[in-house]
Amino acid sequence: MRNIKKLFLIYTVLGILFVQQPCCAAFNFKFPKFFKSKKEKKVEEQENKEQNYENEIVPEETESFENESFVDTMQKSEEDTTEAVYIRQVEIFGNNIIETSFIKDLLSAKEGYLYDRKTISADLNKIYKTGYFTQNIRAVPLKAEDGGIRLRIIVEENPPIQGFTVEGNNVVATKDIMAILNQYEGQPQNILNINSAIEQIQEMYSMKGYILARVVSVQDDPDGIVNILVDEGIINDVIVEGNYKTRDFIVKRNILLEPGTVYNENVMRDDILRLMGTQAFKDVKRDIEMDEQTGKYNVTISLDEQRTGKISLGVGVDSTSGFFGSVGFSENNFRGLGQKLSLNFMAGTGILMNDSSVLNRPNLQAELGFIEPHFKAENQSLGFRAFVRNFGSYQVPLSIEKRYGADITLTRKFKAFKNLSGSISFGGESVDLDEGDEWKARAVFASRGVSWAEREKQLDGGVYAKITPALTYDTRDTIVNTRRGILARISLEESIGFGADSFGKLYGMLKKFVPVGRKSTLVLAARAGGKIHGDMPEFAAFALGGPYSIRGFNISEVGTGNGFMMGTAEFRTPIPFMDRLTTNTFLNNVRLAAFMDAGTIFGDTITNKLYDRPGYAITAGVGLRIFIPGLGPINLDYAIPFTNTGGKDRSNGFFTFGMGEMY
Repeated sequence: MRNIKKLFLIYTVLGILFVQQPCCAAFNFKFPKFFKSKKEKKVEEQENKEQNYENEIVPEETESFENESFVDTMQKSEEDTTEAVYIRQVEIFGNNIIETSFIKDLLSAKEGYLYDRKTISADLNKIYKTGYFTQNIRAVPLKAEDGGIRLRIIVEENPPIQGFTVEGNNVVATKDIMAILNQYEGQPQNILNINSAIEQIQEMYSMKGYILARVVSVQDDPDGIVNILVDEGIINDVIVEGNYKTRDFIVKRNILLEPGTVYNENVMRDDILRLMGTQAFKDVKRDIEMDEQTGKYNVTISLDEQRTGKISLGVGVDSTSGFFGSVGFSENNFRGLGQKLSLNFMAGTGILMNDSSVLNRPNLQAELGFIEPHFKAENQSLGFRAFVRNFGSYQVPLSIEKRYGADITLTRKFKAFKNLSGSISFGGESVDLDEGDEWKARAVFASRGVSWAEREKQLDGGVYAKITPALTYDTRDTIVNTRRGILARISLEESIGFGADSFGKLYGMLKKFVPVGRKSTLVLAARAGGKIHGDMPEFAAFALGGPYSIRGFNISEVGTGNGFMMGTAEFRTPIPFMDRLTTNTFLNNVRLAAFMDAGTIFGDTITNKLYDRPGYAITAGVGLRIFIPGLGPINLDYAIPFTNTGGKDRSNGFFTFGMGEMY
């Protein structure tokens, strides 16, 4: 009887524990169920059926990132499904840094879309190819309450990048490289982003001319720091070959690339231009090869020398010399030292289309020149010139002007300012003016009521020591058919007279080249000059008119004076369709021009009164720009004045032509 009571008590307690389970749950404590009823087993089977609606979709194991797709490993295909099943919900698990919205935007399998295993497999491939995740990506389809699918996508992010280090960079600042890399800090490691950053770094080097620079190593530390090593392309040696006459040190002083420095294609290009500028070589080529032992680069410069000594005979026509003949000798590689020596003689018929103010007299000139292109430094040159000239003066009417003199010019390019150079010239000159046609001159003075005593002032000459400092700023892209850039120059000329008055004058010029379309150019130019002290003789006066100033007038025909100011606008364009008709370089270098000139003279000389010169002018016209190798540009222009022409009939326009740069 006592035993029966004990058993009853035990079963009663157990019954309470099994039946009153919710009470125990309130204390977060639950006994395991050792016995399940048929109803409970049925519910559990239903839950298991929901959880395992279909097998998981997982990526195929791959060896490298380049694997292009995930393989659906399920045996059951969509074609076996008899009823259409739709995605009711898409869940993303496992992402911590990458936004869920970013992942969902990649998916083609969206809520409300038909459930398709191939589409989901392709979506997993898209997610993996973003580079932010490991291969542990899978999609788990779960049974939704309404009979559809709850698609759960589980991802695993790569470890986050905690920072970057950069080594091996010297010519490009670390901050410039970090500006590319910092955007990826804190993001999961991503090979796509790293590759993009490497391309940007190498492109930045290339834009600066460092075309050999490469990122050679990318390593990540366990602490999340990514270490980047750059090989900038160090020069091992610079080798010169093909120079038989030109001495090695002459070639190498034109080459700024040096062993131990980083190779720069822009510097190499400038070196080649300097070598070609010596006119000692027909062609200059460069070759780059890595030295396998040192990992550095050998640069080989191959030269093709040409004959540098030339004897020239020529005939031509020019506004100041008329029809002329010339003979000359030049050596552009004198003694194999890159020095330039020249001797030229010219005899002309006189100023072409001269008016009554210019004596019709032959123009005789001789000039000796010598240039040392590297005087004491690679960016410094020294030039010497001696000259003799005898011609009918176009500054002083009806007189014969004789000049002889010499000067030395030192020119230096400033390293700190790439496009700026300075020069200073020291020289002496004797200027002598003789009467050329006294009776005609007396008649002109008398007709204008000017005392003949003024003629003596017109014929003032003298012996002068000259000092001429100048600054030049040049950003032109090329000298032949310039399309863009600026050319500016300012110079001061001090003439110290011996037995004559001293004087000084200032001159400035500014030209801007603006590209128009693919091949045309707009040229805007301004020039000005003036006396700054002393009594300036008439032979040294500023003049307007002629092919190098106001076109549509003869030389000095606008007027002469103590100062001037003028401006020009010119549009240059190739001959239409010429580049399609021929590949001839000469013809393709010809340019058509349309222009307008305007200028005025200050401080008139007596000559302006004698010959009724207007002192100002505005003209417009058209012309040709022809570049002849070895000779330079030739300008042929036709212009019509819009203003007073001093009594001369210019209604039909006037031709001018000259050699050399116009302004």
